[in-house]
Amino acid sequence: MNVNKPNDRGYIGLADHGLIGNLRTAALVSISAAHIYCVPNFDSPSIFARILDKDKGGHFSITPTIPFTTKQSYLPSSNVSRFLNDQGVATVTDFLPRQPSSSTTRPLLAWLIRRVEVIRGSLPLRVECAPAFDYARAAHTTELIADDSIPSNFAAAKAPSRHNKAVFASDAAKLSLDLRYVAESSLDNVADPEIELVLLDLTKKGHLGPGVSCDLRLTEGQTVTFVLRIPPESEQFQSPASRPTPQKAQELGGTNKYWNSWIRRSTYDGSWKEAVHRSALALKLLIYEPTGAIVASPTFSLPEYIGGTRNWDYRASWIRDSSFTLYALIRLGFTHEANAYMEFIFERLRNKNPDGSLSIMYTIHGEKLFPEEELTHLDGHKGSKPVRIGNGAIDHVQLDIYGELMDCIYLSQKYGKPLSYDTWVAVREIVDYVIANRNQPDLSIWEVRNRHRHFTYSKIMMWVAIDRGIRLAEKRSLPCPRRNEWYAARDALYEDIMQKAWNAEEQFFAQSYEDQDVLDSALLIMPLVFFMTPSDPRFLSTLRRILRSPERGGLTSNGLVYRYDVNKTDDGVGGEEGTFGLCTLWCVEALARAGEHDKTMHMQAVGMFEDFLQYTNHLGLCTEEISAAGEALGNAVQGFTHVTLISAGYNLSRMQAKFKKE
Repeated sequence: MNVNKPNDRGYIGLADHGLIGNLRTAALVSISAAHIYCVPNFDSPSIFARILDKDKGGHFSITPTIPFTTKQSYLPSSNVSRFLNDQGVATVTDFLPRQPSSSTTRPLLAWLIRRVEVIRGSLPLRVECAPAFDYARAAHTTELIADDSIPSNFAAAKAPSRHNKAVFASDAAKLSLDLRYVAESSLDNVADPEIELVLLDLTKKGHLGPGVSCDLRLTEGQTVTFVLRIPPESEQFQSPASRPTPQKAQELGGTNKYWNSWIRRSTYDGSWKEAVHRSALALKLLIYEPTGAIVASPTFSLPEYIGGTRNWDYRASWIRDSSFTLYALIRLGFTHEANAYMEFIFERLRNKNPDGSLSIMYTIHGEKLFPEEELTHLDGHKGSKPVRIGNGAIDHVQLDIYGELMDCIYLSQKYGKPLSYDTWVAVREIVDYVIANRNQPDLSIWEVRNRHRHFTYSKIMMWVAIDRGIRLAEKRSLPCPRRNEWYAARDALYEDIMQKAWNAEEQFFAQSYEDQDVLDSALLIMPLVFFMTPSDPRFLSTLRRILRSPERGGLTSNGLVYRYDVNKTDDGVGGEEGTFGLCTLWCVEALARAGEHDKTMHMQAVGMFEDFLQYTNHLGLCTEEISAAGEALGNAVQGFTHVTLISAGYNLSRMQAKFKKE
């Protein structure tokens, strides 16, 4: 529970947010306000980004005007904030509507709904809606007009003169929005609340157009539903009475039904079920339904270190992240999502680059361009600059992606739609490309921005790509004209890694062939992809070294794992960073697999996993990184972290079940 002061415009911590979405876009919502919201799609320009600039980023807030305490919780689909004061208690329910899966009669509504209801006493509230179009770069106009979407008999009976709505229009951003509301009472002896939107001038804060606000005092039983939406073009041809209204649509019930039905399809019945299912729901929110693409995170430029420069845009579909995401969802029985993403990626396979390669990421629409740009007019979260949109890593050479992709294709063949012959030929060409380029350097998983190196992680994943190609050919009896070459290349690559990546003096696998003294927690992947048994002495020695504290030459601090020591190797980015959730959970899973032969390691893995769960936020959501002081860092919600949480929980549960039988 947090204690808050009214009208506090300071920065809210990255962990103090929930995520809502509709499989087109998502909104990061704090106790009081929508802090990141891009419409209509994940990669569209933001209209709210107060988390990146507290003054002019744009916001939609509902806040008591007296001191209050707060709680925030989840329904399956919606983020519920509760304001508490001696005078009264109010709830704010936020969601982006979804119709139940069986409903095909209505199109998806591009609405952000904020429903405020007083459930005890009386509470004064202030509502502000101040969009900042095109990442707060585009000017807009604001007009207050009568809301003719309310049927005439309803308007006459309820609010004959004051029922207005706001229309925000930006020619530069080529976008218009309207904000409307429905005021109701659930008690017979309590009147409907009276509301009137008024213009709000925030130019002194740097806004490029007016917002709107209203001050209201709600009493028990009174409810106001605010809807911010992109008006469909077809509405101009409808009569006012036929247009959809929040009061008539009852969207919350349908949205909850959709998400309840989805999570019930999970086949997971192991330990930590609540955390695993919350992670599954978070991953589902990252899927762009029209194409099946999966964003790495729905947010952009949230800092990996407060005041630092490692601020990236993750609103694209990385092959690596998406493949791991599908791996996790398949484990839980969600094969529909796997088939949809496979169709997305097979289309990319059919349109490879001229040299036969794939791009490391694609936009959610399947495009290869995601130009990086710095938004110098935004202050950044708590002064963390630069604020970036787009991602310059899109044209990186990262040879590891073929291993993650082939592993995903291999797993999907167990549970999903079988490969056609033409698709198999395209997959076969990927394996041939890996074999032809297995001795080339690259920029690898951490997307370093200086020199290419022979990264050990990439070599391991190229081995995985060839190995899964061989397995597919054998298990599906698919034609493989270069079978012998595949075998030879796979074995040669394995021997190469064992000879060139192994630091015999320090007894650990190094980050790259060139940097023998640099430890990298990405190499915890070895037993997870079956490159090496977890009981192999070389791997165990590497694992134990990673588990040491940084002061003792390791990468683990307070049970949390760093990627690598940024002071030991130049990655071309600079600046500090926190521990990585992904790496911590890979470490948990590596310990769990080693624990199959050593029960003390299994217990260590359980303890480390349960400690990590304490760093998820009050809603069970994960950011990318965690500071030394336990503060959430990086983009939120981070798909990679939730993926590995599911995988670690799944395998720990499997090991526990095995020990119980013994």
